[in-house]
Amino acid sequence: MAGGIKVAVSPAVGPGSWGWGAGDGGAMRLFLVFSGCLVCGSAGIDVNVIMLQESRVYSMSTSQQFCYKNVLVPKWHDIWTRIQIRVNSSTLVRVTQVDNEEKLKELEQFSIWNFFSSFLKEKLNDTYINVGLYSTKTCLKVEIIEDAKYSVIVTRRFDPKLFLIFLLGLMLFFCGDLLSRSQVFYYSTGMSVGIVASLLIIIFILSKFMPRKSPIYVILVGGWSFSLYLIQLVFKNLQEIWRCYWQYLLSYILTVGFMSFAVCYKYGPLENERSINLLTWTLQLMGLGFMYSGIQIPHIALAIIIIALCTKNLEYPIQWLYITYRKMCKATEKPVPPRLLTEEEYRIQGEVETRRALEELREFCNSPDCSAWKTISRIQSPKRFADFVEGSFHLTPNEVSVHEQEYGLGSIIAQDEEATSEEEEEDSGSQHLIATQNNFLT
Repeated sequence: MAGGIKVAVSPAVGPGSWGWGAGDGGAMRLFLVFSGCLVCGSAGIDVNVIMLQESRVYSMSTSQQFCYKNVLVPKWHDIWTRIQIRVNSSTLVRVTQVDNEEKLKELEQFSIWNFFSSFLKEKLNDTYINVGLYSTKTCLKVEIIEDAKYSVIVTRRFDPKLFLIFLLGLMLFFCGDLLSRSQVFYYSTGMSVGIVASLLIIIFILSKFMPRKSPIYVILVGGWSFSLYLIQLVFKNLQEIWRCYWQYLLSYILTVGFMSFAVCYKYGPLENERSINLLTWTLQLMGLGFMYSGIQIPHIALAIIIIALCTKNLEYPIQWLYITYRKMCKATEKPVPPRLLTEEEYRIQGEVETRRALEELREFCNSPDCSAWKTISRIQSPKRFADFVEGSFHLTPNEVSVHEQEYGLGSIIAQDEEATSEEEEEDSGSQHLIATQNNFLT
């Protein structure tokens, strides 16, 4: 084996000197020699690595190793930029991603872990590998199962999915309190969870009927893992499933969605304030997580999260500062005398308030809280009171005329004439006094 450990056994050394049959010591030596033969050193392994460049297509027909080195420093406008390595093949290929060339050399050598992991890795004909903006180097190995041609390309572009994830995080964070009280959000979320995680819900319900300390829990744990694997597999092949089996998928969505709606309708939306607060905080934490995962530059993501937290809770400090400022202004400014009403404003305000008070009195008299017999026994004219309650005017024509004479337009003219006559008398008296003084002086 190339690059392996060579073990030289002298002919003069027999089995007894190595101790193959000497119990545990011989077994240990056998294990060490076997491990040395399996795990080969990487010093002697030469790996032919092709360095990838952006926007350049590499067409291959054999198994090959590739590496991509990111030399550009991320800028602030790269917050929604994604670097992807796409491997597209006509048949199924196995793609393994590692960090550097040393890891590629380790893949070339035989080991128990590499042997078993090769069976677990999924084989696809179209594979996308995401590369971090701050990742200096990313390597991958493409293994073909049968004769096939494949292409490898590196792209750097704006990813709308990252932008949508960021917007979803903003919505959950700032509208979490409204969504937690919304019935539409409650039913839609319940139906979505029921459709996506129906297998998990069935396993959870079955676990309630299982006896404690039962070996069936081992099967349930495996069922949880198997359900998660199936959910991941369905989402990866959702387009193909919908194209080939859309009737079954539509029937499943309608059936499970109706059952989920029925369960949500039975229990109803959240009414306890503490439960609503817990749901609100959960949605806000999920929103912060989506905001962080939707931005490719970590320090910008943290800055936006801090700004969002300050903006969300900024109304309380601003309100406190505004109240403090108002109190300080009131303490320092001079008291302003209140503006007096004019005579016309005083009359209009009196009519409006009187009309409002009469309507309130009429509503109270018609309400069950008013004791009609007790009220009638205390007034002098029960018939006039009954007419007022039914909607008649509260004054008689005689009272209206007297009011107009005393407080109406006629009284105002009379008051003006009286004031004018008094001024004329004062003027005539003053002129008479001046003439008397002049005669006396002469």
